This record gives sequence, structure tokens and C-alpha cells, in this order.
Amino acid sequence: MRPVRALGTAVMISALTLAAGCGSGEKAPDEAAGGAVTVQAANGAVTIPAVPKRIVSLSPTHTETLFAIGAGPQVVAVDEYSTHPANTPKTKLSGFKPNAEAIIAHKPDLVVLSDDMDGIVKALEKVKVPVLLEPAATKLDEAYDEIMDLGTATGRTGEATKLTGDIRAKIQQTVAASSKGKGLTYYHELDNQLHTVTSKTFIGQVYGLFGLQNIADKAEKAAGGYPQLSREYLVKSDPALIFLGDTKCCGQNASVVAKRPGWQDLTAVKKDGVIELDDDIASRWGPRLPDFVKAIGDAVQKAPAAQ
Repeated sequence: MRPVRALGTAVMISALTLAAGCGSGEKAPDEAAGGAVTVQAANGAVTIPAVPKRIVSLSPTHTETLFAIGAGPQVVAVDEYSTHPANTPKTKLSGFKPNAEAIIAHKPDLVVLSDDMDGIVKALEKVKVPVLLEPAATKLDEAYDEIMDLGTATGRTGEATKLTGDIRAKIQQTVAASSKGKGLTYYHELDNQLHTVTSKTFIGQVYGLFGLQNIADKAEKAAGGYPQLSREYLVKSDPALIFLGDTKCCGQNASVVAKRPGWQDLTAVKKDGVIELDDDIASRWGPRLPDFVKAIGDAVQKAPAAQ
């Protein structure tokens, strides 16, 4: 999804520093870019006539990105799950059951979403509203590419370039400092029904940066990368590390899971290897990805070496 400028006069302003939210110090969009830009998104080549001033985001990840690249003042409405940063213009708009009329009521000149639910993309395109469909990333390069797409679309190319560079550097630094991961087994919990991820998912690939071994990879019915494990399988696998990505949604924590049948004898439970993650950070592929990576790196360094 590489961005293409419609006008050849556009110049990347690489010296711009990352804006830190709203306020008097907020930099204006790169108006010098001028005219229309075209972004190659999942819904094709999307032309944005001018720097958007009324953006609606129906994706929590993309909302975070928009604010991280300094485009927060251009955002007029976000979906109900866009909880970060705290000053987002949160509404009752839904990304799961989008309502075209409700979205149009905000008079957007750009709508950003990660899922085309109920044909919302065509519904908005029909009334000439530019829509960027940027699906959940399946690998790190896609996450970086989507940040650059949003930077191009909002006149914030310089800020987007800096952000992707910062994310890459922080991840590389964490991984380089975490040398004990190779061979360690782990389980990442999505909910308290033991749904998890395999190594081929985006989340699984993040863990793979450390050389960790995913116990779910050998589970049956792993098609799609999100199997549901049985209690017996998990107990038998006895992962060295357990990462809980359901602390908010399902009220799970180290003490709660230790009371599950059979879990008291798990290595991770006995050796303080249960890590409580922030659901939002662990499930999004945007600016806070380095925080997720850091949580994994810290756990790896504290864990006993693989046998």
C-alpha cells in the first residue's frame, strides 16, 4: 500500500518532529504538498482532493496513529473503542456495525477504517466521501506501511516517517537486549475460553522476534491462526511464559488464572511467568507496538533459561 502523490511538486519534509497531541505547539499539516494525493489502500487507489480537516476514524489503531503523527486536530469523530489518547473525540459510532448516515452527519472529508463491515466503504464512496480501508496488519511491514498511508492522506508524511523510524528503532533495541528467548515456550491468551494465536498471526510474529516457541502451533484446528486450546492440551504443554491479553475484557490476572483447574502446577504459574498485558496495546498494530514488545522483552529476561 505504497502512497503515490498526484502532484509531482510534493516534497517530503523529513526534518519535522513528531507532534505530541493537541495544543498551541501543534504543527499544521504539510499544506505545501498542495492538491490531491492518491493512496493505495485495501479498497484500491483512493484520491483525497485536499488535506482533510474533518476525519472520522472507525479503527482504534488508526485513531492512535492519527494522533501520534499530529493529525489529532483534524479528527472530528472516532468510534466507541478508540480510547487512546484520552482526548479523542469519542462518539457512539461503531466500526463493527457502521451506520453511513451517522458517519455522514459528521461531514467527514476522510473516513479511516480497518474493516469493511456491511458494505460501509461503498456506501460512503457513493456519496463521494474518501475512504481509506487499512485492514489489521498481518506483518510488521504492513503496520509501517499503513502509518505512512495515513501520513500521506493527512499531510503528515514527515511525522509518519519519523514515527515508523522510532517504532523500528525501539523494537530493535528491545529485541537486541533480550537474549534469553530462544527455546522458551509461551501461550498468549485472548480470552478466558483459551482462544489464542499461532506464530503465523501478527501477534505471533511479534513473539517470534525473540525466538519464543508458541505452544499453539501444534494444536489441532489451528486454521486461521486463532485456535481454541483445551485445558488438557495447555496443561500438558506447560508453557514457560503465559501472556494474558484479556485483563480488561475478562478480568484475568496472575492470581485468577492460578486458581484454574490444573494451572497451579504450570511452570509459568510457579515461577512468576504469568504476564498481565494491556488488552488494547497487545491487540493493536500502531504507535504503541513498542510497548507490547517491551513487555515481552522484560518477561523474557526474567524467565528461567530454556532447558
